[in-house]
Amino acid sequence: MFTLLYHIKRFCAIILLLLCGSVLSASAQYFDLAKGKHVTIPFKMVRNLIVIQLKINEKGPYNFVVDTGVGFMLITEPSLVDSINIPNKRTIKVSGFGEGEDYEAFVTPPIKVDIPGLVSTNITAAILKKDRFNLSSYAGVPIHGLLGNEFFSHLAVKVSFTDSTLQVCYPYAMHYFNKDSRIPITIEEGKPYVTTDVVYNNGTRKKSKLIVDLGAGHFISLENVKNKHELQTKFIEANLGVGIKGQISGLLSRIKEVDLGKYKMKDVIAAFPEDETRALSVPRDGNIGIGLLKKFDIIFDYPNNAMYLRPARDFAAHSEHDMSGLVYYSAGNEFDHIVVDRVEPGSAADEIGLEKNDEIISINFKPVTHMTMQQIDNIFKSQDGRGLILEIYRNKKYYSIPIILKRRI
Repeated sequence: MFTLLYHIKRFCAIILLLLCGSVLSASAQYFDLAKGKHVTIPFKMVRNLIVIQLKINEKGPYNFVVDTGVGFMLITEPSLVDSINIPNKRTIKVSGFGEGEDYEAFVTPPIKVDIPGLVSTNITAAILKKDRFNLSSYAGVPIHGLLGNEFFSHLAVKVSFTDSTLQVCYPYAMHYFNKDSRIPITIEEGKPYVTTDVVYNNGTRKKSKLIVDLGAGHFISLENVKNKHELQTKFIEANLGVGIKGQISGLLSRIKEVDLGKYKMKDVIAAFPEDETRALSVPRDGNIGIGLLKKFDIIFDYPNNAMYLRPARDFAAHSEHDMSGLVYYSAGNEFDHIVVDRVEPGSAADEIGLEKNDEIISINFKPVTHMTMQQIDNIFKSQDGRGLILEIYRNKKYYSIPIILKRRI
């Protein structure tokens, strides 16, 4: 399952371009330690998103995604504009998404962002006037926004997927991994970039500039690949996420290798999104997502232009894509209804006749109300040839339908 944050990054890039030299970039925005040399912040993995709780202007707590792929704080839940009491906000109009209406966002003056152990300095944010991305429906829990560059710009941050914590401290106080785990990065428009080798299936080795993107749910996304059918021999068509204009289509394949410092990651699932016009001021070849990054514990040291990697608990686990062919979201006030949004052609779900708007009631007789979206994802990518019984609600009737998971890539 690929994250719908794909287009949010583009949306943020356009906002940042519009606001260059204005309130979002007029002065440094960052977090500092309230006291001491370090603080540990727990996080939850929610459908491959790193989610922490914070307060804004002493209201909350709210759930925010920690995301290296955005350059500033973005509030995606429009109702917060009233609850967090923001005076003197102004409106900007964001275009650049092709046909249809423009999209509007509020820009805040500095707000107080409370994360236990940290204090905020001059943090401003953009607030969507209308929720175009439905992050909460994707995650199955309320998601209120994204926390980007301001969280990483001043301090060193260790992301431990082994114990689900963020350790935040001054760079001089961080206990770094071995020196040979250090990888140089550049920080451009508030995002970390790494330049490394990508090896395609025909053996072609290409030097590639990639965003290190904790907010992207895929393994790696490769853009501007003009001759991909010569480099790769096998693809499947797939949905790569949800954007302002709807489903984002592209191709999936497995590439031979991605080099991350001394680590040579083999047989990596790669997304090749369809070409589209982009408002990007930093040329790049794609991004590395959390599917690959969570195989490591990572230290981000923006002040010293470096990151450090150490294998995490799931380092050796084989990488798998969804084997059902279902794209689904959560609905209802409690996010307890799992509704099919798309069925991939030729997939296991397509072969048994599942349809858009079918509701999944249970999997192997366990109600989905007792599962998280992450647990459902894990079942559908668990094992090629695994048999499951899905209880489906369609047109006011219930059906029990067997499905055999099928590895497609």
